[in-house]
Amino acid sequence: MVSRTVVLAGHLLDSLLLSKLLDELATLGVGAEVVVAAVGSRREEPSTITLRIDAGDTAAMAAAEGVLARHGFGDAAEAPAVHLVLAPADGVFPELFYATTNLPTRVHHAGRWWEVAPMEMDCGLVWLDDHFACVRVGEVRAEQPVVVGEAGVEVEPVARPRRGETFTFMASDASVEEPKGARIRAVAEQCRATHAAGCEILWVAGPAVVHTGGGDALARLVAAGWVDRLYTGNALAVHDIEEALYGTALGRETATDRPTDGGHCHHLRAINRIRGVGSIAAACAAGLLTRGVMHTCWQRGVPVVLAGSIRDDGPLPDTITDVMAAQRAMRAGLGRVGMCIMVATTLHGIAVGNLLPATCGVVMVDINPSVVTKLADRGTSQGEGLVTDAAYFLSVLAGELIGAPGVH
Repeated sequence: MVSRTVVLAGHLLDSLLLSKLLDELATLGVGAEVVVAAVGSRREEPSTITLRIDAGDTAAMAAAEGVLARHGFGDAAEAPAVHLVLAPADGVFPELFYATTNLPTRVHHAGRWWEVAPMEMDCGLVWLDDHFACVRVGEVRAEQPVVVGEAGVEVEPVARPRRGETFTFMASDASVEEPKGARIRAVAEQCRATHAAGCEILWVAGPAVVHTGGGDALARLVAAGWVDRLYTGNALAVHDIEEALYGTALGRETATDRPTDGGHCHHLRAINRIRGVGSIAAACAAGLLTRGVMHTCWQRGVPVVLAGSIRDDGPLPDTITDVMAAQRAMRAGLGRVGMCIMVATTLHGIAVGNLLPATCGVVMVDINPSVVTKLADRGTSQGEGLVTDAAYFLSVLAGELIGAPGVH
């Protein structure tokens, strides 16, 4: 029998980390006993747990230490160095490569710990001469050293946000019955705190923003400086431009919700007119496009990434139709992002969520509860959900951050 006593510190209970750790050790056939437990009396205080581990032999203890290290509880003095294997070809990782999470990660190599930044899930860890980086499988180059196995890699658990007591009604992150106004006020406070910290607010939005009548509110938020980046698809831009040129979205008047004669082709005419001048920016500069979300982003110099999909009409000349190029464009702008607000978008919301580290706050807003929960199911566990109409959310948030329209 081989025994070891370790001290674990952090948000062990609210993150469910202790339970997960004990389950993984039990799966290995390794005994674990809590000897001393000091639980933080306030939510911001960490807990400290002294754990006695009993393993059948040194190999089992090594496996247990690997589990501890994977959750950020390795001993720097005893930690093994990572194992590096050269990539066999462009776009191919070695077998058993380490697959990243979105949690803060560090790597033990050449006698020191290296922080990995920026952090991204579903990548490999590649040594690039003077640092470790998250690299997508398709972007690794032959002969680059890649981390294989889990030895020498530590991740840091991130505490889950807590909004209530142990038992409350409507405590789900995707409840349709929660008080929306209070939650939106909390989002507004988070926006203010993000800017106060010198970080950017990234918005990811779907075409329902325009269809539900929320385009004006989003444009107001852009104009007031509360949108630092906008990631979306061809559809939102098309229907925003359609509304600016024809007063319709999907052929229906946005002011009255009445169908218009021949309105079914307005979005195609909008695409055609933008293609005729070459770009959205050119349409704005020429005075063809004078209002809307896209026009306001152009006025404010807000970076916009339009990531295309197979179902796009047109598309607009600004739409990036190579999905990997679109992913690279999105990733390139994340350096200063501290908060991400996703509104009425499943495809682009999950795509961007996969690019964000767990330390970036995420708010997912959708009328469909399953869309809100799906983001967490895909690994963005730090995301908080709000089930409500896109236009309602945007108008209330704009009121909280800016004030009522026309009031200064």
